[in-house]
Amino acid sequence: MSDKHRVERDSMGKVVVPAEVLYAAQTQRAVENFPISGLPMPRFFIRALGLIKEAAAATNASLGMLEEDMAAAIRAAAVAVEEGRHDEHFPVDVFQTGSGTSSNMNCNEVIATLATRDLGRAVHPNDHVNMGQSSNDVIPSAIHVSACLLARERLLPALAELADTIGRRARELRTVVTTGRTHLMDAMPITLSQELGGWGAQVRLGGKRIEEALRRVAELPQGGTAVGTGINAHPEFGERVVSRLGERTAFPFRVKENRFEGLSGQDAAVELSGQLKTVAVSLMKISNDLRWMNSGPLTGLAEIGLPVLQPGSSIMPGKVNPVIPEAVCMVCAQVMGNDLTISIAGQSGNFQLNVMLPVIAHNLCQSLELLANACGVLSEKAVAGFTVNRARLEESLLRNPMLVTALNSRIGYAQGARIAKLAYSRGRSVLDVAREETDLSEDELLKLLDPVRLTRGGLPVD
Repeated sequence: MSDKHRVERDSMGKVVVPAEVLYAAQTQRAVENFPISGLPMPRFFIRALGLIKEAAAATNASLGMLEEDMAAAIRAAAVAVEEGRHDEHFPVDVFQTGSGTSSNMNCNEVIATLATRDLGRAVHPNDHVNMGQSSNDVIPSAIHVSACLLARERLLPALAELADTIGRRARELRTVVTTGRTHLMDAMPITLSQELGGWGAQVRLGGKRIEEALRRVAELPQGGTAVGTGINAHPEFGERVVSRLGERTAFPFRVKENRFEGLSGQDAAVELSGQLKTVAVSLMKISNDLRWMNSGPLTGLAEIGLPVLQPGSSIMPGKVNPVIPEAVCMVCAQVMGNDLTISIAGQSGNFQLNVMLPVIAHNLCQSLELLANACGVLSEKAVAGFTVNRARLEESLLRNPMLVTALNSRIGYAQGARIAKLAYSRGRSVLDVAREETDLSEDELLKLLDPVRLTRGGLPVD
């Protein structure tokens, strides 16, 4: 062998691995078997594996199953994995064995190597690092832990920030009246505050939906080992591991009431993904509204101006495009696609084990991270800084033939429709035509057709 390689052994025999890597035979077999996408498992998933291995070693020591010094070495190595200090030693492709065994063994081997160096005697990846565990309960637990931490640390704060930014802009624009639209056609007036208020409510409800789903994602099947029965694990192992995970992360993790369901199904992950898809739907609606309102500058709506961030064309000088809403829409499309993948993967629980766990982990973590990042840029680079073209809003509002709706109770629907058509065909305001076509007084017409009053359901303006 050259000094650039070494020989490792597992139950299948010898394997040649690069000399400098921390992993061993089973990881190398996975590297060779799955040269598929080049996508490694997500950072938060590796973090979750480190957390679980640390909790397992501490638990095994407390139960008298593992020597204290060995447990301490494993825990220190697991914390290093958790903190991302050895991510380059986690090369296993997302598209691997469906149980995620390759990733579990990758983690076991890296931790065993580090612990062996620290302890000065052999630490075995299966016998010691994996004690009381199976890939079949570790990987589903890691999916749940990574999703909970990503949601709490990244997505939920990002949604709250976006909702706050929308709320602040809504308060700033509470007196600005615009033309409402249904079917992309002119409708009754609303304020920009009301329009943005709808966006803000969507974002906040999305956060609440995610929080509700996390109550079930926080349930971990740890301790179920191979098929849910807990074979080769101390009866208290699962409860203690989950309790320690809760202490270390300050997240309310708890043991699955039914570990068989936790190993064979991924319904909680599917549910969370569905709520992420709902958030994506909301963000796409908001982004498309911004694109429409910004359209122009001459032949579109041109009601707002999004921040100018970059040149928009390689051939048309001076063109500027709504790049942030477009990017967010692409994120939303990706999240919707991820949800379909997770849905398909979630039904792949054959008897006692789901066999598409790694792709669930990848897509769930990606959706959480993409949405968090998208919320941040949408808030900072679009919502916070758009300007309002008040003159354009007022001009469109005065020419809106749907204002005649406010006269229905006085002149009836039929005459109202006639006035609206006349106003539109002649390019005149409803007020002007109503002066000629009704016997309503000037004061009454001005009161009934006051746009601000109409944004309050026709109630008198304070």
